[in-house]
Parts: sequence; structure tokens; C-alpha cells
Amino acid sequence: MKHIFTLLLSICLLDITVFAQDRAPYLTKSLSGSNVNSVYARTSGGNIQVTGVSASEARIEVYISDNGKNLSKEEVSKRLKDDYELTVEMDGNKLVATAEPRHSFSNWRNQLNVSYKIYVPSDVTTDLSTSGGGIDLTNLKGFQNFSTSGGGLTLNKVSGKVRGKTSGGSINLNDCKDDIVLSTSGGGIQAANCSGKLRLNTSGGGIELESLDGEIEAETSGGSIRGEGIRGNLYAHTSGGPIKMRSLSCGLDASTSGGSIDVELTEVVAAITLNNSGGNVHLKMPSNKGLSLRLRGDKISVVDLKNFSGDQDENSITGKINGGGIPVSVSTNGNLTFALK
Repeated sequence: MKHIFTLLLSICLLDITVFAQDRAPYLTKSLSGSNVNSVYARTSGGNIQVTGVSASEARIEVYISDNGKNLSKEEVSKRLKDDYELTVEMDGNKLVATAEPRHSFSNWRNQLNVSYKIYVPSDVTTDLSTSGGGIDLTNLKGFQNFSTSGGGLTLNKVSGKVRGKTSGGSINLNDCKDDIVLSTSGGGIQAANCSGKLRLNTSGGGIELESLDGEIEAETSGGSIRGEGIRGNLYAHTSGGPIKMRSLSCGLDASTSGGSIDVELTEVVAAITLNNSGGNVHLKMPSNKGLSLRLRGDKISVVDLKNFSGDQDENSITGKINGGGIPVSVSTNGNLTFALK
């Protein structure tokens, strides 16, 4: 049977607990008997946090911020009634939480920021949007779709199909897996202890990758890319910074137009391709595999080039190590150092 509860600020329902502003939730609603399997949340001025918990702990908490005006609870309630329509309802098994202004504001300081902390079972889908705050997801699995125009994205222990974007903040993800696509126009990206298919893009910051395993794509138009402990395959591109990689056991396709490339592999498992139109390249790798080399640079320096057959001069090396095998291709307008260990 369809169970619906709707909260409008002009109504005071008995099963809603109202607390003092800022020190505790403005209101809390239990969802323990609602069998929530999806969440739809919208707010124009606050944060959205969704955390996976047991069904008995399911609830939603609504927080109100008044931009430092120190309004009383009664004044906040009046402002909400006059200026906003806040709705919290269960529509079947879907939790709906929306906070919509009734009119435009000439001064943003007169707006209220409505934030949600939502606690639901882990196996849930989400559709989240805020224009003025961050989004935080923890311990979820399923399809997650979310966006913000003014805050960061934080993901911990999230799996499934994940699609998220922000126009004004950083992205941090840890212990996530499966199929993840995240983008930002105004901040950096940090990813650690993740696996599966990851596509990460930023137009305005650096990217840091640590302990990843899978098909990884990392692109930035305005910063560096650093990585350590990566397995699988990595595509890394930056238009405006250096690339530095350590302890790689992956296929690698890396390029930059505005900095150096410094790569060290602990194991050569798939093709290596490096392109640099604006700096030097330093590549270090084990010598225990068959390699097919195609190296180009303004000046090439080699360290411990053993069991090599082919052509070599100051600007290029083409040939085979240990009879050939895994392709290694490097092209740079700067100097190239190629070291075997």
C-alpha cells in the first residue's frame, strides 16, 4: 500500500521532532518502516549527505542555516513558510525531499540554506541536486546520479553505476568500485583504493591517484597528475602540468603539453605510450620482459640498455630488448632519459 507523508512548513506534524537551529536538526523524520529503495533530493542552498545504514536506522534530518543572521526557531519557521516550500514524502518506496524558493531573492544573504542528512539502506538509488552546497555519499551500492553547482563531491565505499559532477568544487573518492564517472569544472580530484572503470575529469585542478585497479581515465586542463600503486590500464592527460607516476603495474597512455613526465614502473604488463610537447621525459622500468622500443627526443640518455638489438642515435632508439614484445613508445620535444633496472 502506498505510504505518503508530506511536510509543508505551514503544518506541524506530531511525528516530526523539531530541534534548535544549527545545534541539531531542524527536524527529524524516521523512515524505519518505509522500505526506502530510492532517494530524490533537491535543494538550492545546502548540502546533501546520504549514508547507507540498516533499515531500522533509516531517517532523514533537515538542517537550516540562515547565513549568520542568528534567527530564532520561530523566525526560521516563518521564513520557511513565507519563502519556501519544503516537502518530505514517501512516494511508494521513494523518499522525496525538496526545498524550493517561492520567489527570487534580491540579496543572497536573505536566503536560507536547507541541507539534508539522509540515512537509508545501502542498496538504494539516488537522484540528487544542489546549487549551493556539497554532496557526500557513504556506504551505498546501486545507481547514484548527483550534481552541484557550488560545492565538492565526497564518496566513500560507494559501488555500482555512479555519475556525478560539480561546477565549483573538488572531488574526493575512497574505497569505491565498479563504474564511476565524475567531473568538476573548478577543483582538484583525489582517488584512492578504488577499482573498476573510473573516468575522472577536471578543468581547473590537479589529479592525485593512489592504489587503483582497473580501467582508469584521468584528464585535466589545468593541473598536474600524480599516481602511485596503479594496476590495470591508465590513460592520463593534462594540458597544463606535469605527470608523475610511481609503482605502476599497468598499461599506460600519458600525455602533457605543459610539463615534464616522470614514470617508474615496477612491472611491465601492457603497452606504454608517453607524449610530451612541452617538457622532458624520464622513464624507468624493469628489464626482465621482452620490449619493442620506439623512442624519440631532442636528446636521449640511456641507463643499462642491455640485450638490445636495433638502431640507436642521439635523437631516437628503435629496436628490441630481449627479443621484443610489449610496445614502449615515447615522443618528446625535450630530453628523454630511459632507464632499465
